[in-house]
Amino acid sequence: MASTPNRVPIPKNGVDYRGKVVLAPMVRSGELPSRLLALKYGADLVWGPETVDKSMIGTTKRFNPTTSTIDFTRLPSNSSRPQPPVQKESLIYRLHPTREHGKLIFQIGTASPETAVEAAKLVAEDVAGIDVNAGCPKPFSTSGGMGAALLQTPDLLASILVALVKEVGEVYKIGISVKIRLLETAEKTEALVRKLCRTGITGLTVHCRTAPMRPKERAIREQLRMIANICREEGVACLMNGDVRDRDEALQLAQEYDVDGGMIATAAEANSSCFRTKEEGGLLPWREVVIEYMKIALEVENKWGNTKFLLSQLMPGKAEVFKKVTACMSYRQVCEVMELYDMVDLAKDVDERLDINEQKETKAMKKAKHQNKSAQAAGGAFGKQRSIDRESRSLLSERGVHMPAIPAMAI
Repeated sequence: MASTPNRVPIPKNGVDYRGKVVLAPMVRSGELPSRLLALKYGADLVWGPETVDKSMIGTTKRFNPTTSTIDFTRLPSNSSRPQPPVQKESLIYRLHPTREHGKLIFQIGTASPETAVEAAKLVAEDVAGIDVNAGCPKPFSTSGGMGAALLQTPDLLASILVALVKEVGEVYKIGISVKIRLLETAEKTEALVRKLCRTGITGLTVHCRTAPMRPKERAIREQLRMIANICREEGVACLMNGDVRDRDEALQLAQEYDVDGGMIATAAEANSSCFRTKEEGGLLPWREVVIEYMKIALEVENKWGNTKFLLSQLMPGKAEVFKKVTACMSYRQVCEVMELYDMVDLAKDVDERLDINEQKETKAMKKAKHQNKSAQAAGGAFGKQRSIDRESRSLLSERGVHMPAIPAMAI
């Protein structure tokens, strides 16, 4: 008789990662509208963007009746600047308790068991799991000893996971997991995975690149089978990430390398319908995806800057309407440019609630133009060219355009 596979028990309020194709945690591209769009098109689970533990500590949790979301907000902490009499709270994290129920994994950036636990407790009852980011190579994460820096301090990483399992996972009945990258050698990766799998976690995701590797470099899959075998021995679910283009490929790779599921990052950023199988029709036309994204962004009153960035990722740069949309300064303008007339009234209301002031931005642009004209007159031909370059950068910055658009990095 075949032996029953060893499995770490999945807590009552947690979720098993096995057999799942999920949305990766991504800076900017992992905010609420992107997660809801991925779920609409078939993602089994969604990871939020890395949220640093210290930014969550001290937040106030409120239900937002306008958006039907749970918002975690806090007052600005920069005391060196003069503050207005009535300070506007900053939104740190937003989730949808109904549409994301049982499918949202909160990824935490941390370098301390104590602060990790304190922050995780704030959101634990509203998510299906807590995932520790031990893979992001960006300086904003590693400089604080978080992200990929934890790969070089395995004992610290293990202690963080143990604390989260005991003080959060067992208390709130949710799973604790970790996302890592490959180390310099297969032997080092093996030792790390064995250590982490013995902390009580229910899942481990491996981004098949080393920390120094860039997104354009081909993912390394040679160690996947070894990692999957270790996870299976310890009863931990194993997901793979890196160059996964769609659901069909994720399932095919999972079968080929004997892992339990796949995580999609960049492909989902470009077209969230990548979670549809070929039998379901596969990728949808970009315009249809953009329209659905706009509906969701308006419903949850997403930050305008984040929406504008995501539109630049979802729309092909060669599309005639692309330049028009990147020049827009409000939700209303986007709806009018794209001829989404049934959304215009809602867009106007959202612009007002988010205090998006087109007139204010227009005045700033006019002032910049006036200053540049003066510089051109004073600087001759060389000054003229330099001023033109300056004007171009200035206008793009004021409009919130990030040029060139750089794909968000999975973390």
